Amino acid sequence: MKNSREESQLHRGLEQRHITLMSLGAAIGVGLFLGSADAIKLAGPSILIAYTLGGLVIYMIMRALGEMAIKNPVAGSFSRYARNYIGPLAGFITGWNYWFLWIVTCMAEITAVGIYMQYWFPGTPQWAWALGALVIMASVNFLAVKAYGELEFWFALIKIVTIIFMIVLGLGIILFGIGNGGVAIGFGNLFEHGGFFPNGFSGLLMSFQMVMFAYLGVEMLGITAGEVKDPKKALSRAIDTVFWRILIFYVLSLTVIMSIYPWDEISPKQSPFVMTFEQIGIKEAAGIINFVVLTAALSSCNSGIFSTARMLFNLAQQNEAPKSFERTTKSGIPGVAIIVSAVVLLIGVYLNYIVSEKVFSWVTSIATFGAIWTWATILISHLRYRKGMTKEEKKKLEYKMPWYPFSSYFALVFLAFVVVLMAFSKNTIIALIVGPIWIILLVACYYGFRLNKKGV
Repeated sequence: MKNSREESQLHRGLEQRHITLMSLGAAIGVGLFLGSADAIKLAGPSILIAYTLGGLVIYMIMRALGEMAIKNPVAGSFSRYARNYIGPLAGFITGWNYWFLWIVTCMAEITAVGIYMQYWFPGTPQWAWALGALVIMASVNFLAVKAYGELEFWFALIKIVTIIFMIVLGLGIILFGIGNGGVAIGFGNLFEHGGFFPNGFSGLLMSFQMVMFAYLGVEMLGITAGEVKDPKKALSRAIDTVFWRILIFYVLSLTVIMSIYPWDEISPKQSPFVMTFEQIGIKEAAGIINFVVLTAALSSCNSGIFSTARMLFNLAQQNEAPKSFERTTKSGIPGVAIIVSAVVLLIGVYLNYIVSEKVFSWVTSIATFGAIWTWATILISHLRYRKGMTKEEKKKLEYKMPWYPFSSYFALVFLAFVVVLMAFSKNTIIALIVGPIWIILLVACYYGFRLNKKGV
């Protein structure tokens, strides 16, 4: 690794297709393939409303981020914007918080790997598979960024093709009875078994935490801004399709699943995608789907390690993290930052060893708290960014946040509402303990560093 400033630079090796597929790869992971089972258990078929509403809010957040990122494409993205438009403390907290939330998210992903591997190797230790996944994904992140983007492209493509195949096959069964003796199943299961709101409106509300966790990762597009060849073209295209992709890959796929498989028979211990294929008697397909959801978890973990390393790199550039995190390899990879993130992720392996039954719900709720902080910071940064512009500058904006400023305020209120809801579940309230403690610790560190610099 090199120490010179010239060589401590990230390389712009990511292309349009890499960015588009990477944004999908980060968002289509354990939150959809495994976490959706927990969300369905809470809300039943009404979970479709939660995914649609949550997806609309995410679209607003991404448009706000896109407006800033296209004008100023830098590594660190929203951490840098928070520093520029809110203040140094906000930038410090946002950068370290984003590193923390992806560390926790990767813990969820490697936990999912351990759960998925039980399909083929029942009774094997969950922690061992989690450790193996961590080692492999950390190694992959040492590839040149173009090679990394290529690998992530194919990872994501596998997931997308599989989901589309399942939707097409599922609609064939639902509408035409293909594979079911010609008897169309229809959409009756969405309204039977307790109705569309089987657990009432409260069940729908309590599902929002897991729903928002599923969307964690789409903001990663901002992180890639420092390594994409044509930020304006690549980011705008990827962001503009966010909402439609959510409708297809989340809402439509879960509509198919719950139409074929009654919601109250879906087990949180197994992916509903695997269960769907088992239900219609295609055992081989179930094994293939399990392989796909396994690659989905690995892909999302891969994206997570990528994000944490880039955020540490940016924090080091801002003198808010050890300067060693700014060091890159000859191929432009922040190697030290990757190693540090991977070592911290060993905590996730340990949690899989001591509390394998609880680790998934714990880490997803903590990650959701961290994500909400990040998303809220993006929205507030954008509000301050717009406020500081002249009328002429606003007119010249090529990529604008729709329905500004009402969309920003609506999204902020929604995020605050989700945080309040987390206090009403014993599985998610841990996030309201760990999250604020982490924020307070970051504030203390920030002012501690400032005093140290002044020689106090």
